Amino acid sequence: MRVGFVGLGAMGCAIAARLLGAGYEVLGWNRSPEPCAKLAAEGLQMVSSLGAMAPCDVILSMLADDKAVTSVLLEGGLLATLRPGSVHINMATVSVECARDMAARHADRGVAYIASPVLGRPDAAAEGRLHLLVAGAKEAVDRVHPLLAAIGQRIWPFGQNPEAANVVKIATNLTLACAIEAMGEGTHLVAGYGVPGEAYLEMLAGTLFAAPAYKVYGPMIAHKRFTPPGFRVQLGLKDVKLALQAGEAARVPLPFAGVLRDNFLDCLAHGEGDLDWSALVEAGARRAGQ
Repeated sequence: MRVGFVGLGAMGCAIAARLLGAGYEVLGWNRSPEPCAKLAAEGLQMVSSLGAMAPCDVILSMLADDKAVTSVLLEGGLLATLRPGSVHINMATVSVECARDMAARHADRGVAYIASPVLGRPDAAAEGRLHLLVAGAKEAVDRVHPLLAAIGQRIWPFGQNPEAANVVKIATNLTLACAIEAMGEGTHLVAGYGVPGEAYLEMLAGTLFAAPAYKVYGPMIAHKRFTPPGFRVQLGLKDVKLALQAGEAARVPLPFAGVLRDNFLDCLAHGEGDLDWSALVEAGARRAGQ
């Protein structure tokens, strides 16, 4: 099986490395080839044009947002180069509308379209600890199951409509952002009474909230360790806006999402867009005079 990988940022490189390690032949394309030099030494075959992906049986893409997906797939011509019978696995967190549009366009080309956004940061991807949210035609999903299994620790199926996987990812990121905001507010409260945030967050992660989100982000918040970013503030804002958009379309109120949007905007206004999205707590710290 010849595999193509489009979008080799931090997450994309980590996933591509897993595929190379599993013995797959992988062709890679990225707008900027410099981040891929190490992978090229490990066997990645870099191509200079999207048209070179035509012989691939499966294409994986890890792009930033709806705009990037549309730019590469449609304006850049990737979809037009894919041959009928091939499979495209879109690992981006995109809107429900984008997922539906892409599924329809792929069907017109005779290309199977699978949505598979992931849960986890680049370090988890490198270690094969990602969780993959998957939705698409069963036959296509079954066909690429071994490839997906090489990437992460568990595959979570959400039916045959690709947008289902995307809305689950959007809802999950909304929930995670709420957890980060809650940790920040709790930290600011105890700090107002002279209690170290580190002690408070360590207690949370060791008792009522002994979960990965609190164990990973608690120390980052306590020590203001917002670089290097695993997931940037501006991407957090993008996903919260996707949640608000999806909620409006389904007539589902999401009041917490509105608060998060404004706090992410506060961070952007203070030049924090490229920090890890746990820097969301800085908006509350400023209001608390901390």
